[in-house]
Amino acid sequence: IIQNREVFSYSVDSVLLSRFPKLPKRGLIVDLCAGNGAVGLFASTRTEAQIIGVEIQERLADMATRSIDLNGLNQQHIKGSKVDIILCNPPYFKVDEHSNLNESEHYLLARHEITTNLDEICHVAQRVLKSNGRLAMVHRPDRFLDIIETMKRYNLAPKRIQFVYPKVTKEANMLLIEAIKDGSLDGLKILPPLFIHNEDGSYTDEIHEIYYGN
Repeated sequence: IIQNREVFSYSVDSVLLSRFPKLPKRGLIVDLCAGNGAVGLFASTRTEAQIIGVEIQERLADMATRSIDLNGLNQQHIKGSKVDIILCNPPYFKVDEHSNLNESEHYLLARHEITTNLDEICHVAQRVLKSNGRLAMVHRPDRFLDIIETMKRYNLAPKRIQFVYPKVTKEANMLLIEAIKDGSLDGLKILPPLFIHNEDGSYTDEIHEIYYGN
């Protein structure tokens, strides 16, 4: 996977998102806010479904395209509302007077809701997903209520939520959430917490298995 620390590098949130939902064996998956394509590339090892990456930044899209070519995967295009699942690692931060806007343009657009936001992502999901199609997203816990309210506004019913912690002794710094288009609001499941590191800084067994397998 082609990366550049001055432009964009994937991190653990991309890996966790690609492993969070159950992927259809076949069908159509969209990696929205794809960045350098990491989420879709990781997901491609778990499914035979067609995966389409959508990225607004030209340089990141070029990196993703070259990585797709290096991995021997074909480029495709969306045809109608036939998407089974959307994977999305969106910009996390709202833009307000407290925002740090001194980062590079690439990181600024990747991290802050400048070119897209939570409302627009949920609107797109409602429009392109099949009935009972799913949106799986990684985000920040401090946006939890905003995420739930926005999903409900677009008839996306949250079904699975998992909070991710750097260590047992730390507060959660990520959440994984999966919602179903036009689904019932009943049946929400809060999954067991996921811890990234042991106290000595090593990966927990669960994370080690996600990265390296059994």
